[in-house]
Amino acid sequence: MSWSLGREDDVITEWNRSDGYATVRVRERSDGGFVVRLDVMEQAEDESTYERERFDDREAALDRAAAWRDERDLDD
Repeated sequence: MSWSLGREDDVITEWNRSDGYATVRVRERSDGGFVVRLDVMEQAEDESTYERERFDDREAALDRAAAWRDERDLDD
């Protein structure tokens, strides 16, 4: 299943998986750091999970978000 950009603004960038059961979000913190969150819902074909990681810079956060999307991409 493919991912699409669902939201992108000054604070949050979020991707949604085409089945609607998973999201990956990068959010800027008030201290200038970044949080990356993976949320795969219980109804998803793959295993349900929630993960959260913190990074000091946006590039590292975006790299982690890309890795999670690659790991959680489903075959149609």
